[in-house]
Amino acid sequence: MNLRKNFSVLCISLLLFVFFTTSCSQQQTTEGELGRILSDPAPDTDGVTKILVYYDMEGISGLNDMKGLSFRNEEYKPAREWLTNDVNAVIEGLFAGGADVVHVVDAHGSGNPKPDILLDKMDSRAEMIFKDEPFRPYADLTEKGAYDAVVVVCMHSKTGGGGFAAHTYTIGMDWIVNDMTINESEIIAYSWGRADVPLIFASGDNKLQEQLAWMAWLEYVTVKKAKGATDAELRPFEEVHSEMRAAAERAVKNLQNSKAVKLTTPIKAQLRAVHPASLRMLNGVPGINYEDNTVTFEANNYLEAYDGIEALISVATTGYVQLLQQTVATQDNGAKIMSEFIEKLFVRWGEVESGRWKPPKRPETKKSSRKYFGAR
Repeated sequence: MNLRKNFSVLCISLLLFVFFTTSCSQQQTTEGELGRILSDPAPDTDGVTKILVYYDMEGISGLNDMKGLSFRNEEYKPAREWLTNDVNAVIEGLFAGGADVVHVVDAHGSGNPKPDILLDKMDSRAEMIFKDEPFRPYADLTEKGAYDAVVVVCMHSKTGGGGFAAHTYTIGMDWIVNDMTINESEIIAYSWGRADVPLIFASGDNKLQEQLAWMAWLEYVTVKKAKGATDAELRPFEEVHSEMRAAAERAVKNLQNSKAVKLTTPIKAQLRAVHPASLRMLNGVPGINYEDNTVTFEANNYLEAYDGIEALISVATTGYVQLLQQTVATQDNGAKIMSEFIEKLFVRWGEVESGRWKPPKRPETKKSSRKYFGAR
């Protein structure tokens, strides 16, 4: 009787083992088929929990006017206050959850020569990242052991994602990797996945929340409901900041339950240009895989894909010139301006061909005290 009972228990145990092993294997295969891999965070070897906070501005809790995103507008002033308050609420939660070190980096690029956040009002326990040379915050900071987790605050939906001020990197650009259209929060997550560092917290509108739902471990705070690209239904500051503090605290406490995300290699990378951006000028160029305003290429790793897409963005933004030409043409003196431009174009060409004019040499850069804070 005892032997029979033990045999039954053994059979059940084996069946359960096979079931769970198969389930886990199927989950990994499914993620792999999607073009990404989930892995455990890198072990904490120094006992110091270090968190890096990226902030943008489109996902600020008090903002539903796109004028607040640009340094040249009056609406930018209150937006900086709201940004600072959002970031401070998250910083407070991170320390409450057990963070020992919190660094902050600017990921917006409003045109302000200084960080968008009000440094004199930022939580003094956190430290702003500055460097002596320009750097790309999404790609150049990634380093094994530098941080235990990353956090994104005030972020936005991807191009075509239906969110408030939805775009990816800049207007008119659709980033596609391994057949997945991604947003900037995912760009950051995949970048840090190279170092086995997870994204553990995000805030923004409801559309971004939907796009990040596949990260089951991610703590997310919805600060507003998008009503299209130019408007959003706002939530009370007090509610949002209370949720931010609590969610950021949980994110740190549950850090070991999170996952780092990586792209499978080789990476199928694509940039789809959306008007007014354009990649049509590359159509017909030998060696360029162009179709329907999209260029596709293969990259051996994440950084190669990132660099390639950035280079294509430089080409795609020349499409903006067409809009400039159309704008000039509608002016009362538009025809005169275009005529003068064409005349100067040919004069300059003639001077260069005859050797009478050469592009000025860039002056040697001298070491300066200027600090770069990473805004794109």
